[in-house]
Amino acid sequence: MQRLEAKRVNGHTYYYLSDWGWRQGRCRRLAQQYLGKLEDFSARLTGPGPAPAYAEVFELGRPLALWEAVERCELIPLANELCPKRQQGLSSGTYLALAAVNRAVQPVSKRGFWEWLSRTALVRAVPEVCAEALSSQRFWDHLERWDPEKVRTLWKRLLERVVQREKIDLSRLCYDGTNFYTFIDTFNVQNHLAQRGKNKQGRANLRQVSYALVCAAHGQWPLYYEVYEGNRNDSRQFGEMLGRFATFYAGLAPAGAPWPQTTLVFDKGNNSAANFALIDALGLDYVGAVKLGEVAEWAAVSNTGDARWEACTGLEGTKAFRVESEVYGRKRTLVVSWHQGLFEAQWATVQSELARALRKLGELQQNLEGRQQGEVKGGKAPTVESVQKQCREILHREHLSQVVASEVRARDSGVPELNYRVQPEALERLRDTVLGKNVLVTSHGGWSNAQVIEAYRSQFLIEEIFQQMKDRDVGCWWPMFHWTDRMIQVHGLYCTIALLLRAMVSRQVREAGVELSLTRLWAELEQVREVVNVYEGHGRRKPSVRQSVPSRLTVLQERLVEVLGLRSGKPSV
Repeated sequence: MQRLEAKRVNGHTYYYLSDWGWRQGRCRRLAQQYLGKLEDFSARLTGPGPAPAYAEVFELGRPLALWEAVERCELIPLANELCPKRQQGLSSGTYLALAAVNRAVQPVSKRGFWEWLSRTALVRAVPEVCAEALSSQRFWDHLERWDPEKVRTLWKRLLERVVQREKIDLSRLCYDGTNFYTFIDTFNVQNHLAQRGKNKQGRANLRQVSYALVCAAHGQWPLYYEVYEGNRNDSRQFGEMLGRFATFYAGLAPAGAPWPQTTLVFDKGNNSAANFALIDALGLDYVGAVKLGEVAEWAAVSNTGDARWEACTGLEGTKAFRVESEVYGRKRTLVVSWHQGLFEAQWATVQSELARALRKLGELQQNLEGRQQGEVKGGKAPTVESVQKQCREILHREHLSQVVASEVRARDSGVPELNYRVQPEALERLRDTVLGKNVLVTSHGGWSNAQVIEAYRSQFLIEEIFQQMKDRDVGCWWPMFHWTDRMIQVHGLYCTIALLLRAMVSRQVREAGVELSLTRLWAELEQVREVVNVYEGHGRRKPSVRQSVPSRLTVLQERLVEVLGLRSGKPSV
């Protein structure tokens, strides 16, 4: 029973809330709570209530969704089994999982790791973490123990569980490679992976690391990857990787259970006679593309005047025909296709590059004429060879040398003469034959032209993954402040695990009927936050009071929270 009691002390009346009950056969006061003077607790009862001393905001949506995926794929116990440590502090698996989640959410350097994690709800999901445990030195004390063999074994075991649990569709796989520039010093001899090569982002002045990936076309699941030297060309890497991938892929199947036949889709940059011979020897089905220069007969077919073209059902603006032709050492099925959208994009590019080249040629010609008339003086005197070299550089872009004819002649004054002109017949021939055209090669003789074209177009999915990896907002590769081969291999591992965790979260959302791109999904989940209001305690020994409330959500965000099971109902402590 509770009573409100008043006590008179030194002329002042103080109020208490008392609990009364029976003890040893007598009614006694069991506890009491001080309320203060009448005006004090009356103000608390009728007023707006005390204001919090401060509030803490934690990102909840993305980190907890990914951590649930970590637990679902059993990443931590798998990693701890392969790389155990003393029962002290965080395990190797926990370090690896936290690194992968960070890469999937907001990549930071290891020095900024604790600062990032302390602002997320992961501080509640992994209560044993602290600033000291997540220092850069502690992090690499654990992850440096991952040699290449352990890295490969962990990825294989992880994929075995994920493929079977998530029932990934393996009927079509896409392969491609890319590279990432680094800021590793030129004279760093502790590194062999970072080499100079043709960088796909135009940073050829920097050392780069190359990365090849095989992913499932349905769901963009990463299945097999390799981090390799930055100066190895795509064709050579494809040939070296094929055999290892085939062994890896076969090893994923449960004992005695054959995998369904799969089709490997790859781009024309990976072609060579040796690679196709290996594909044939491995018995892989494939869909690829052939460079038009290697099949000149079919590249020269008119896009408008040939009767063999047929519209492709279900593919708007696309037409194709099929032939059997000798390619890469044997007769293969070729599907010659033309697409209106591709034609328009390539034609616009040719027009833009042509205008740019004509402007530069005009400036070069004007400079030579000015030197001939004495208006331009000084500098190194041009020669026929130097002007021809400049013309080649101006016309180096694809098709321009076919469309623009240039001639450099010597004059008695010693100043070369430049003449150039656009060849309308060559431009029209280019427009009617090459532009908009692809020549695809496939082992699927029974597939329709539309099926082959659609399979090849799925190659954009892996290119989309690479774009995401390099994106400064949702990317997972940068920053990379590592300089040894082992560190870079481990970096490649947890970046690829980040792709896998993202795919698991995206799959969970899609299966619930919510269709969102990764960028949109990540933007919505970023707004799912937890706000903790902290109130000062009353009295000397009273601890502060923490009140957890969710951020205000939209209808879509509420749906995502429900689908991903993010309503834990547990207050932050």
